[in-house]
Amino acid sequence: MTLSKRGDYVVRAALCLARAYSSGEPRKIREVVAEMDVPLTYASQILADLVRAELAVSKAGKGGGYRLVRAPEEVSLLEVVEAGEGPLRSERCALGDGPCRWDAVCPLHETWGAATAALRGTLAETTLATLVARDEALEAGTYLAPSDSHRHSDPAMVIEDWVQVEVGLKAVSHRLASAETWLPGCVLASYSEAETIRKSLDPSHLTWIPHAVTVLVSPEPSTSEDGELRLLWEAGGVKGPSSRFEGKLMLRSIDSDRVELQLRGVFRAPNQALEGDAVLTEKLSRVTVRSALRMMAQAIEQAHGSTPGDQLVRAR
Repeated sequence: MTLSKRGDYVVRAALCLARAYSSGEPRKIREVVAEMDVPLTYASQILADLVRAELAVSKAGKGGGYRLVRAPEEVSLLEVVEAGEGPLRSERCALGDGPCRWDAVCPLHETWGAATAALRGTLAETTLATLVARDEALEAGTYLAPSDSHRHSDPAMVIEDWVQVEVGLKAVSHRLASAETWLPGCVLASYSEAETIRKSLDPSHLTWIPHAVTVLVSPEPSTSEDGELRLLWEAGGVKGPSSRFEGKLMLRSIDSDRVELQLRGVFRAPNQALEGDAVLTEKLSRVTVRSALRMMAQAIEQAHGSTPGDQLVRAR
């Protein structure tokens, strides 16, 4: 028994709001997306589900965002799940049509009804505060995973790379301020470059090229005088987001005309990589991130009017 995708994302979003409740600060859509791996394209719809269920409120403006209406210990998991899934009750006979003797009721009715009631009871007894406590324990590494855990590893890896840009720090920062409008093209092209390599090494029907790319770029608090950005991109497959990078882009001024861009984060390969060769998946993952960083540098240089030279790019 599992949640639908919508129900899954609604629970994740509610958990994000619950973790922030004690601070009194609302959570912005981009924060929910980054912290809970909720697809950017669906995030506003998911949070709207919580608002419609009167579990959250939203506020527009610079200091706005989403927050829970009640404290996490006062919100049941049943309320959250039903905000995404709809009422958890049997709307029709579990067995459907059958012999004429089942016209009034089927033999499974009582058992199915009892099972549904038990599920509702368990969800009603579990609060968001309980989920927050478990999530914080998982984050701290103190939560013991049960023997029946269904989690499977995915093709995600930490990747670090860097490139020099022949442009000054001020111009680089100015260009990156609008990165959400031009960086998706660079990212999409980087998957295409990886796809060319994949075809030469593994001529199967599986493709790395996504249908669409969305990007989020936001400033990060940093002790560095140069600057640091949070970078997140999602590359959508046929059935939704299938690949993702989340990390930090650090800017370090070398001199008045050169800046080093350092990128470090976690890259999740396309879903279909689960079915492929692990060594090839790692190679293509590093190619994708390296290519995206190189194209980012070239786009910055071209916008500044300089002629892109040979970029020094090295994966770590």
